[in-house]
Amino acid sequence: MSEGSSNPRYQTGGEGRAEGRPRAASPVAERPSPHNLEIERAVLSAMLRDPAYCGSKAVELLGAPGAFYSQVHREIFAAYMRLYQASDSGIDVLSLQAELQKAGKLESCGGLPALAELENAIASTYNFDRWCLMLRDLATLRNMINVCSDSIRKCYEAEKDAADLVNEIENDIYKVRGDADSTSIVPLKDSVWKAFKHIERIINKQEEPGISTGFPDLDNMTGGMKRGEMFVVAARPSIGKTALALNIIRNIVMKSNPKTAVLFSLEMTDEQISTRLICTEADISERQFRDGNFRNQKDMLRLSHAVNNLRNAPLFIDPTGGLTIAELRAKARRMKIQHQIDLIVIDYLQLMQGSGHEESRQREVSEISSGIKSLAKELQIPVMVLAQLNREVEKGTASTLPKLSHLRESGSIEQDADVVVFLHRDRDQAKNLPPGASVEAKLIVEKNRNGETGYVNLEFYPSRMEFVNVRYTANDRAEVEKDKKNQ
Repeated sequence: MSEGSSNPRYQTGGEGRAEGRPRAASPVAERPSPHNLEIERAVLSAMLRDPAYCGSKAVELLGAPGAFYSQVHREIFAAYMRLYQASDSGIDVLSLQAELQKAGKLESCGGLPALAELENAIASTYNFDRWCLMLRDLATLRNMINVCSDSIRKCYEAEKDAADLVNEIENDIYKVRGDADSTSIVPLKDSVWKAFKHIERIINKQEEPGISTGFPDLDNMTGGMKRGEMFVVAARPSIGKTALALNIIRNIVMKSNPKTAVLFSLEMTDEQISTRLICTEADISERQFRDGNFRNQKDMLRLSHAVNNLRNAPLFIDPTGGLTIAELRAKARRMKIQHQIDLIVIDYLQLMQGSGHEESRQREVSEISSGIKSLAKELQIPVMVLAQLNREVEKGTASTLPKLSHLRESGSIEQDADVVVFLHRDRDQAKNLPPGASVEAKLIVEKNRNGETGYVNLEFYPSRMEFVNVRYTANDRAEVEKDKKNQ
């Protein structure tokens, strides 16, 4: 029995489109969509012959009737799934016949003779898993054709802003990719082995546990910024969040084996960011450009050298203001596909916008925060997010340390984040400093889902906007603990 054979009871019902999807005018409408009817029949036959394994595996790998091109095969698979959901055992030709008859689909599927012929269509189920993967690949190609065809129609019939439409189309395309890459439930024995191989590579220095920030004491606590993690750096305004983020980015993209990063800057332009990076790399203050004191040929050589060092750094900057979580997701997905980015940095969370459907700013920030965490897991890369602290932290003394409750506008940030680091220093100490002087600063690792918390001593050089790691002593720790108890 085969699709398109002389058997009038077993004919196709058209292309294998996802159920409920509107048919779009297509530039390739005259060509049949990718499919393999013999593989489809082999999969259905194996499901009837071995429902205990093949039936459950097909439901897991294929998921929906849209994986089949033939309308008849889709109806048979849908009936099989209904039986499987009621009971994953005892499915045979007779029970499938009854289910199709109940749905009024038996005659269009060829009746009992056609089902009996289907059961005996293969001699062995040996390659069943491979058959399912082949069907899934063909379904992915059909879905991509449908999405592209629908995209052409949407462009001709556009009733919304072009940028919004492009984002929508990008999301549709990435969803096809995501559906194709989606993983099934993993047995512990496979997961344990995979985890062991990862640990083994780390032990043998073949792989880093996470992306190093370039601050050794911070990396010792957190293990670096790890895949799928949301890494929050929070502080009050003018403490140096952006400077610290740029220092970390510079440490990452300028090392001998650089990682690729993208910075979404909602507060500064790309030129401002580049200027900061150049000055830090050249160890020159921006003030020298503004006050007319830049006359030194040696400094010019340092600037040129810094530009040459930075120009090939794998860093991308997006200075879009008022970025929405949907736009962030679309752009990040595209950067992951095109440039295989290793790190996303967002400066900063409270300047982002949600979908516009939330009734309060707190819920909007919650939507943004959860969206960022989902993006990190989806792309399997770390996302470093800068965030503002509320004014409560400034109501104490200069030594008052920030807490998780000081995160501005949403408690969901502390829930979604894997690591929360506070940047703390006395803002007044940096006023009227002589050139090249530094002030004390601290990184407070207040939350670390997979490790310890603690403090990291830093020196901050305002003239070049650079933080430098300083080893933490026992006396320092005692003083900080004392301050924390007195709050």
